[in-house]
Amino acid sequence: MTTPPVHAPDEAAVPAARSADVPGADAGADAGERSSRGLLARAALLTAVLSVAGSVLGLARDQALARLFGAGRETDAFLVAWTVPEFAATLLIEDGLAFALVPMFSLALARRAQGTVPGDPVRALVAATLPRLTLAFAAAGALVVAAAPVLVRALAPGLPDHALAVDCTRLTATCVVSFGLAGYCSAALRAHRRFLAPAAIYCAYNTGIITAMFVLGGRWGVRAAAVGVAVGGLLMVAAQLPSLAGQLRHPDGRPDRRRLRSRFPVGFRFRFGFRRDEGAGAAPRTSTATATDAPTPSAGATAGTNAPHRGTAGQEAPAPRTTPRAADTPARPLALALLGTVLLFALCRQSQVLIERFLASGLPSGAISHLNYAQKVAQIPMTLSLMLCTVTFPVVARAVADGDTERARARVERDVALAAGLVLLGTATVVACAPQMVQLLFQRGAFTAADTAATAGVMRVYALGLLGQTVVGALARCYFSAGRANWYPLGAMAVGIAATAGAGAWAVGPWGVSGIAAANAAGITVTAALLVAGTGPRSVPVRVRRVLGDLARPVPVAVAAAVAGALVADRLAAPGVSPAVPLAAGAAAVVGVFAVLAPVLGVRGAVPAVESVRRSLRPVTRRLPHGRISLRIRFPLPRRLPPGARPRRPRKSRKSRRSRRSR
Repeated sequence: MTTPPVHAPDEAAVPAARSADVPGADAGADAGERSSRGLLARAALLTAVLSVAGSVLGLARDQALARLFGAGRETDAFLVAWTVPEFAATLLIEDGLAFALVPMFSLALARRAQGTVPGDPVRALVAATLPRLTLAFAAAGALVVAAAPVLVRALAPGLPDHALAVDCTRLTATCVVSFGLAGYCSAALRAHRRFLAPAAIYCAYNTGIITAMFVLGGRWGVRAAAVGVAVGGLLMVAAQLPSLAGQLRHPDGRPDRRRLRSRFPVGFRFRFGFRRDEGAGAAPRTSTATATDAPTPSAGATAGTNAPHRGTAGQEAPAPRTTPRAADTPARPLALALLGTVLLFALCRQSQVLIERFLASGLPSGAISHLNYAQKVAQIPMTLSLMLCTVTFPVVARAVADGDTERARARVERDVALAAGLVLLGTATVVACAPQMVQLLFQRGAFTAADTAATAGVMRVYALGLLGQTVVGALARCYFSAGRANWYPLGAMAVGIAATAGAGAWAVGPWGVSGIAAANAAGITVTAALLVAGTGPRSVPVRVRRVLGDLARPVPVAVAAAVAGALVADRLAAPGVSPAVPLAAGAAAVVGVFAVLAPVLGVRGAVPAVESVRRSLRPVTRRLPHGRISLRIRFPLPRRLPPGARPRRPRKSRKSRRSRRSR
């Protein structure tokens, strides 16, 4: 009996069994766990880099929008239409559809690995779900096109240019289909541990919008940005289709080796794997097995029994784990209850934007634009901190499918601690250097200094809710990781939305857009508190006190870092100085103070984060004991001849003899 092989770094296979289930395999299991952490760190680093590139292109998109069209009636009309791609991205790419599809693909991959289901479960899942979802996406897009006037009037009743907003909404409605297909491809690839193509989709999306604005902006005005949304959505799908097709064509992620060998008889073969040391109490590896060696149902093969069964070479092997695995249950189609709860949760979460724009539509022109620009910049730390949770969500879902609750709980707690530390570091930077950020990014063309001051004030208020946004994004994944309908996250989100609406209606009068941003921060914090309190039987059972401690320790560190960064940035800011100088100095002060105080106050994840990055840059093979590497060279060798014998000349084929005679 051998432990599962560890393949190339892209595969990042999660072991299906824990080391406690196999006697004498502790060293191999520890090495596999370390290699899995290294692979996840590399995947998170790759995803973060591409996400940063997508965010930079998103900022360039907002800069182009501000430079070409300013912050007035046209941009307000487009940003009302922008609600459609914002909702579509949240529902179909980032949160909604991914929460339902990633556990389903993880379950199908677990069944494929066990070989308990005839055929390929992954291909069967795609054939059963993709056509139906495509029809649903098309119907939803057609509904948005038909109901665009009603939708615009409901979103912004006081909007000055209603007709322009309707035109932009109809142009952006095509993203419902393209985003749905892109989200389906992203969920399938992430479940297969392929993160390159899903992480690059926003680079393609923003590139399409920027190109359309500069090419068509002079002729069509702000409608060119809406056309860019349609083009960018198609590019998102095109960026992922080759990778997904390769995964479905080759289940192991590699082409058929036998076909390649038949075409190329000369080549190399590299094998890398684990085997238990025979001296550690394990039975020697044998090539044959008798009928009595195989476990029978009466010998403990049924889950839940404690009777020992016969292992390899007649040894007594421990009983299988008693925790039921989701992969042992019969296959079930895409449940409407699961899809409904996931989509309603994402829709309820994204409705915060609707409340903001509804309340801001009665304010002076430019209020919606100030809210939009402030939100885009302030949410960058949250997006980057949730990249780790996006990468590890398939790991949590696979652990739940294998019945390994302990591994899932440890992964969720570690992710929440690391994400909280990262987002609070970003929050301190945003609060300290908000005016310099907005001035550097947007203050040019039609975007004036007054717009910079208003946007910076709103951005600082928005930053107060970033920790709550991160906790909601991290814990929502563990509620849906089992692939079952769960209504508690929707209820918690509804309570937070009600708090946002009530606080916003009360605060918009005296404080304007800053009151709307404060209501947003308060509502999402309420939702985060409810999700933390509700963990247990409804989701992965994390330890609430430990999670609360991990969330509370970085807060004073972030406050001290924000104060230090603001003092440095304000001291260096001057009329003749470029905003990049105080921005860089303030950000450096924030990072320095955070790095010094975080280990002192016991912030969990401060040191492991650095270790993960350092470990991800090392070759994995240096840390894996019992590694076995074999090099196989395939080429014909000369036959060994007896002494004194002469080698025979190779016999020529008939075709060569005929060509020789013709010459």
